[in-house]
Amino acid sequence: MGRLFVVSLEGKIYSCKHCRTHLALSEDIVSKSFHCRHGKAYLFNKVVNVSVGVHEERMMMTGMHTVADIFCVGCGSIVGWRYETAHEKPQKYKEGKSVLERFKVSGPDGSNYWITPEAHVGGSDADDA
Repeated sequence: MGRLFVVSLEGKIYSCKHCRTHLALSEDIVSKSFHCRHGKAYLFNKVVNVSVGVHEERMMMTGMHTVADIFCVGCGSIVGWRYETAHEKPQKYKEGKSVLERFKVSGPDGSNYWITPEAHVGGSDADDA
């Protein structure tokens, strides 16, 4: 398998809430208007220290997308998903970007987000992308 190398980030960092592995910088946020089963989620231009799962087709609020779950390399917990392909032209900006679920990460100030009563139970995607 080999040695695991973990990238350390500097600045306002989002990290895995389970093992504190660095995942993304706040300056790489594209949108904070995404939602998932557990509540809020953020779209990032770049994430690090994740492994990418199997590609699959998912129907989301904004249409069909090819996505892959992303997992923390430190502890293996799922932290969000990566958009591989958007099948509708207005959604193409998501391709290659990743979504981190706020419920599964710690914020730059060390805060954790919890499942809220208004969390969506349905699909996952942006409200107003």
